[in-house]
Amino acid sequence: MLQVRIHGRGGQGVVTAAEMLSIAAFHQGRHPQAFPSFGSERTGAPVVAFCRMDDRPIRSREPISAPDALIIQDAHLLHQVDVFQGLMPNGYVLINSNRTVHELGIESVAARLPTGRIITVPATDIALKHLGRPLPNAVLLGAFAAQTGFITLDAVIHAIHDKFKGPVADKNAAAATEAHDLLAQTAEPVKETL
Repeated sequence: MLQVRIHGRGGQGVVTAAEMLSIAAFHQGRHPQAFPSFGSERTGAPVVAFCRMDDRPIRSREPISAPDALIIQDAHLLHQVDVFQGLMPNGYVLINSNRTVHELGIESVAARLPTGRIITVPATDIALKHLGRPLPNAVLLGAFAAQTGFITLDAVIHAIHDKFKGPVADKNAAAATEAHDLLAQTAEPVKETL
């Protein structure tokens, strides 16, 4: 089973990201599960959403305390919330930032993980370019597909078109594709199975 925890702020599409990730997993024939965890439920407040995927039906319903992967939609949370809590020793971390791991001050986390498992991507910049709005969720899913190999870009694009329609879907798909291609050029994904 792959367990993903997504951290961000209200209004960034954190819950939608978990839903689209589960749709992508379902499109690939897996059994997915997505659900949010809200705090104060206001725009800008920290939000966490969860996604599980497996090749068998999932019985667990509790929040994910030991994630295999983290998607962090707002890098400002890195030093405000313990986003790395419970991360598996061979886990993946994808951070929305145009800064390096060193510039973010999280070298100690990177040192605990295998090479290539913690990556930053300028998802907000890519979203602004394609959507005209700072919504990094679809962008990060494209990058997640390139980083991990757990889902394909085709499955992400299918999920985007399932969630959105018309030009909004097309622009999100283009943004996700750009992030995927950016990481595919700079990082060697570790192709893993569940």
